[in-house]
Amino acid sequence: MHSTLCFKTFLSFTSVATSYQNAAPRYYSLAPRKCYMKASSAYNLEPEAEILRLLMFTKMLRNTGNLPLEKSADHIAEMGFDGADLTVRPGGYVLPEEAALKLPEAITTLKSKGLTVPMITTSITGPEEKHAEEVFKTASKCDVEYIKLGYWRYEGFGRLKGQIEKAREELDGIYALSKKHDVTATVHTHAGAFLSADPALVFLLLKDYDPQWLGAYIDPGHMFAEIGPSGWEMGIDLLAPYIKLMAVKNYRWLRVVDEKTGEKRWRIRMAPLKEEIVPWPNVFECLRKIGFDGCVSLHSEYEDLNLGELIQQTREDLDYVKNVLKNI
Repeated sequence: MHSTLCFKTFLSFTSVATSYQNAAPRYYSLAPRKCYMKASSAYNLEPEAEILRLLMFTKMLRNTGNLPLEKSADHIAEMGFDGADLTVRPGGYVLPEEAALKLPEAITTLKSKGLTVPMITTSITGPEEKHAEEVFKTASKCDVEYIKLGYWRYEGFGRLKGQIEKAREELDGIYALSKKHDVTATVHTHAGAFLSADPALVFLLLKDYDPQWLGAYIDPGHMFAEIGPSGWEMGIDLLAPYIKLMAVKNYRWLRVVDEKTGEKRWRIRMAPLKEEIVPWPNVFECLRKIGFDGCVSLHSEYEDLNLGELIQQTREDLDYVKNVLKNI
């Protein structure tokens, strides 16, 4: 199922096809340089990167525009993405209880627009959850490679160690599902009161598992917000053997008025990628050094924009990422 095609050049992508039906995916490769060959050996990784795919997270097109999947697929293809990060969870484009029937249909719709679907986003945190195995099984049949898991919420001071042990028990079962159905489950780094807020915590969750079946979904935006301007780099360094996916978003802190209390509070707000609060050229350089060959999902979680503004900002963010890839 998993592609092994490698590009020999530093960066290669096809021109945008005039027809979505006949469009070839525009894949990128973080290909090797001499310094990269030397650096990557520290991680015991292959010296050449596979294909890097640029995806759009479908959440905001559904939430902001309430668009049917076919219309969202049109926008995603027109903007120039390689594929989609499809939501398969409550409130998503595919509901977990309908996965057996609706997931293949959704993927067929996206592929009809020239898009790939190498990953799906779920809320699964345990193997015994209703519909969990059906989602894994159906995803595998549809050639989905990666499944983003849900979140374990931090329950308060003094409980962390026990929560980690419990989460790892759940991950044992998820790991078994991944092996059984030939997919890779991933844990997403998410700021806030979650067990995956800090890359070091994610490492504790993933430690000793084979990353072929259970990996990390890094989110430098969340990492920067949670642990600061150096933490994201140390997090990538620590999680390097496990990294399968990366989310792209940019945060800034703003002092805003709380609508309920009238008090001023600090809040995290989304910012365009070009503002480089997260130093994206440095992030992609780190990924090049570790031989990253997974998917990059642009989240575009601009909750204060209307649909037209969201699409325009996402287009600008995608162009920004492509330019970064050209110049690293």
